[in-house]
Amino acid sequence: MSKQISTILLWLFVINLGISLGAGLYESKITFSEWLVYSAEYEYRWNAEAARQANTGLRFWVFVTTVPLTLLTLANLTAALWWGQDSKCYWWVGAAATALAERIFTFSYFVPTMVKLMSESAFSQSEAVAMALRWGQLNHLRHIFVLVAWLLALKAFSLLGK
Repeated sequence: MSKQISTILLWLFVINLGISLGAGLYESKITFSEWLVYSAEYEYRWNAEAARQANTGLRFWVFVTTVPLTLLTLANLTAALWWGQDSKCYWWVGAAATALAERIFTFSYFVPTMVKLMSESAFSQSEAVAMALRWGQLNHLRHIFVLVAWLLALKAFSLLGK
């Protein structure tokens, strides 16, 4: 693998992780509150119709993380391992491994859970609320994984010329 290709892969990885982090934080703060609505009258209420209408998984995430970040994570892990033992590679492998852990977490929990939450009356309102609250809480952990991967990738990128 040429150094130029690996540099491009790392560049794309850094950019995609940054977009993913920003979009994830936006979804958590703005969009998720339209799906899990709070009011004093009934506390929390899961609005599956709003989640289905937004359909962020197919309208946005598939184009930003599901396909691109997953492929970039695998390509960057391969490139980082290929380049060997210098200090840049340790940061780079750390970034790719952290992103891989986030991707596994996403595909094993977040995607299937949101698909269930968006389904037609698969759960009672209280079950859906509990599931959505857990999803939202664990989503903060996912943001931490993406942040750490992004910072590690930025560090690797800063060492490219050295």
